[in-house]
Amino acid sequence: MDRANFSHLANGPRLLADIGGTSASFGLETAPNQIDAIWVTECATYPTLGAALVAYLSQPATVAAGGYQARFAGIAIANPIDGDWVTMTNHHWSFSIEAVCSQFSLKSLVVVNDFTALASALPYLAADHKRQIGGGVARAGATIGLVGADAGLGVSGLVPSGVAGRWIAIDSEGGHSTFAPMNEREIEILRYARRYHEHVSSERLVSGIGLALVYRALCERARVEPRNLNTNEIMEQGLHRLCPVCEETLEAFCEMLGTVAGNVALTLGAKGGIYIGGRIVPRMSEFFERSGFRARFEQKGRFSDYLSHIPTFVITEEYPTLIGMSAMLSAA
Repeated sequence: MDRANFSHLANGPRLLADIGGTSASFGLETAPNQIDAIWVTECATYPTLGAALVAYLSQPATVAAGGYQARFAGIAIANPIDGDWVTMTNHHWSFSIEAVCSQFSLKSLVVVNDFTALASALPYLAADHKRQIGGGVARAGATIGLVGADAGLGVSGLVPSGVAGRWIAIDSEGGHSTFAPMNEREIEILRYARRYHEHVSSERLVSGIGLALVYRALCERARVEPRNLNTNEIMEQGLHRLCPVCEETLEAFCEMLGTVAGNVALTLGAKGGIYIGGRIVPRMSEFFERSGFRARFEQKGRFSDYLSHIPTFVITEEYPTLIGMSAMLSAA
């Protein structure tokens, strides 16, 4: 996408938001490629999106940056968008796009799936805002794939539009596709999950909300009593090797994510590379690099060689979805 169209900025800053299942990030684009007054909050702190926006616009940094002057806005949200009414899948917020426009006197409000916005950021990530895992070389101008684990599991990608420098972001709910086990451990995890869920999607297991389910399944497999651990506790205990089952949970997560990423690469023909977004993988850092992720990514039988040439990158930029939302507003 070409970010050269900044005509909206002549009319004041643009309000940007990235709303996930657990937390939300807000920012103001005050100049081309400049996002200021970034504020992050837990979604559960506020009863509605409107209440969170009021709180953001009242922040001293937002006021100083001219937040109340914003008349153009973009919201990336962890949810499919179909029409005016939005009801979040992994959180209780619901809202009318038109009503939010009216409440905050906006001339334009663009609301898109968060991974559609994140995909739109990929061409604009600096070299030091991504880290390659394994081999492969990205083919210039080729389709790019995106997978990301946060509270849920997002899937998207970028397809060349046919015009140099312009891309089409894919609006996808691929994280809800059916989970496919690759070994005996994953078969047992799937059997455990099916006791509680008629349809076990990849998101049920390969996500923040899925870590606890995988942990309980592996406790049963190891014949140990599970503790009441949340996502953060499982990650901390696993990364610091304080709990063998937590460590195995993280290893299983990395391998299952590799399967999902490989499936996306094959489905899209993503010779431009696969990017890994979300907040979970960057927290793993060295653990993820030495995990079975890349080996599993390439483990596709006759197409293993095909995948070995496709690079995989972890996004390390702190607020990439806000960058992508800016790019989408500029292209609108």
